Amino acid sequence: MSDDLRIGVIGLGLRRNLATAAHRPGRGSVVAAVADLDPAVRAEAPRWYEGTAVFEDHRALLDAPDIDAVIVATPDDTHEAIACDVLRAGKPVYVEKPLGISVEQCDTILRTAYETGTRLYVGHNMRHMGVVRTMRDIIARGDIGEPKTVWVRHFVSYGGDYYFKDWHADRRRTNGLLLQKAAHDIDVVHWLAGGYTQRVNALGDLMVYGDLPRREPGTPRPEGWLRDFDWPPTERKDLHHVVDVEDVSVMNMRLDNGVIAAYQQCHFSPDYFRNYTVIGTEGRLENFGDRPGDEVRVWNTGPSAYRADADVVHRVPQASGSHGGADESIVAEFCRFARDGGLTDTDPVAARMSVAAGALATRSLREGGTPYDVPPLDPLLLAHFANGQPGAR
Repeated sequence: MSDDLRIGVIGLGLRRNLATAAHRPGRGSVVAAVADLDPAVRAEAPRWYEGTAVFEDHRALLDAPDIDAVIVATPDDTHEAIACDVLRAGKPVYVEKPLGISVEQCDTILRTAYETGTRLYVGHNMRHMGVVRTMRDIIARGDIGEPKTVWVRHFVSYGGDYYFKDWHADRRRTNGLLLQKAAHDIDVVHWLAGGYTQRVNALGDLMVYGDLPRREPGTPRPEGWLRDFDWPPTERKDLHHVVDVEDVSVMNMRLDNGVIAAYQQCHFSPDYFRNYTVIGTEGRLENFGDRPGDEVRVWNTGPSAYRADADVVHRVPQASGSHGGADESIVAEFCRFARDGGLTDTDPVAARMSVAAGALATRSLREGGTPYDVPPLDPLLLAHFANGQPGAR
């Protein structure tokens, strides 16, 4: 008999790579059930994951007695309701980021996990990416002293295709891309800087994709929409029938430890990568590319003029798999956590804090840059998750 963890997957769409990473028959975990509203997905699921049971309603999946843990990878606006259903069913749950689209939704999920005593995990896979771990290791060693400011530039060349041709373009489903897309980067800023956003303001606009051709409601996305890309951005067509999220935004943060951070996002740049700069009391680091084999450069002597070669150059470790191996790593951590509990690199409180910063920044940019303070989290919940969810099953 196999002792594989039997995983149910709710939502097998754009993040199917998570299910694929979890399906390792005889090696620790297997996708045993799938719930999805799309009949085409339900028809294909048994071919992708041999022997998997298929459901239309996620609640039917939760009634299956042989499901040990659940991955929720549905659209953002559904996370609160579905995650709480899973938690109340007593099954450890992986919730894809962002945890929710508002502070209130996140707090409801955290409180449900606390009250039910069920293990909650959030899919911030960038904490498992080689470039982020390399930067964190550099900072932890003290190579640049104490971090004081963090700057992030996020170039999203495929933004018009990835985020403006489906539900991501509708603020009712995402709140905004300064939350949905930036939730990863805000979390990384917090992790590298060792604090959470306390005060935030932002500016942004829908500069390019607001006037491009849209599909009629109910019209399917064009065939090959994630393989065939138009250039320049103004040539894109077949956008979602609702487009009311910003395609460019800038965000300023003051963290609770005094660190000042900034984040910039553009969905019509020609290239696609994240550029981080962290400046400490004794130097700075910057990544050049964010994939395995790319570089993180450190300057910690000076003062001087610009030196492209830096003082130290670190290579991002080689890794195979989706998102540079991060998906395989995070699914492995979730499986361990679902079985045994304990502390994890991902953190539900941190997930809530990234949503809070992104949601309030979105509110700020839509109100002309008004600054907002992040509301505190219930100390009972803080303690519960800081201690590794003690007693959770």
